[in-house]
Amino acid sequence: MRLLVKIGGAQLEQAAPRARLCGAIAKARAAGHELVVVHGGGNQIRELGKALGIEDRYHDGLRITDARTAEVVLMVLGGQVNRRLVASLQQQGVGAVGISGADGGSFTARRLQRPGVDLGFVGAIDAVHPALVDALLASGHVPVIATVAPGTHAADGEPFYNLNADHAAGPLCRALHCDALLFLTDVPGVMDEGRRVLAELSPADCAELTRQGVAKGGMLPKLEAALMARRDNPEALVKIAPADGDDAVLAGLQPTIGTRFVADRDAEDSSHG
Repeated sequence: MRLLVKIGGAQLEQAAPRARLCGAIAKARAAGHELVVVHGGGNQIRELGKALGIEDRYHDGLRITDARTAEVVLMVLGGQVNRRLVASLQQQGVGAVGISGADGGSFTARRLQRPGVDLGFVGAIDAVHPALVDALLASGHVPVIATVAPGTHAADGEPFYNLNADHAAGPLCRALHCDALLFLTDVPGVMDEGRRVLAELSPADCAELTRQGVAKGGMLPKLEAALMARRDNPEALVKIAPADGDDAVLAGLQPTIGTRFVADRDAEDSSHG
């Protein structure tokens, strides 16, 4: 299988959990899977921005990104977080190559619009050109993608766009013809009011969890991203699964681990058990 694994920046801040995740990626690769890794890095961006005296501003969970903040995002995602993750993978025996949207023209961004607010250089995936990623996979490498990219029609020297890694994962999964998309997080899955992991969720189920206030805070953008990915990739397995564990990637493919997202017509009663 060709797997796209999205890893949050929180899982990459410390050496020990990062090494554990990279070991899980190595095991999945040894089992015969092709892997593409997409990562975030919000906390790391916040830390450098604070050191540089840049105010943190958000709208609906999206970082408002002026030109100066865009440079910080590029430095952190395309530099610090990406290179450390690549180095950690190399230490686990995984031939990893870090790329951004600019590398090989792999993907470009368009400005993300939200009513009543200027998000600045916050973008969404516009066009994907998979030639470089396909070549890396064919040569046995693991592409490690930082979700920063130039605008589709940007002039030379314009700031790169900051793309939310969760939201970028779905379009990248589709364009790269991945068979599964795993959002690996610091929770065991989406849970009901009794703190039990839900095996399956449909869009209607997600709407009900949100209406009841069971899904809230940081889980809301995760649900939104997973539902978008499921819509964009109807043939792929799309799950939110735990990032901890020595076999996190292979475990995430198992039906008993994490939460799978399904179409409304496919939802079964087991999604509530």
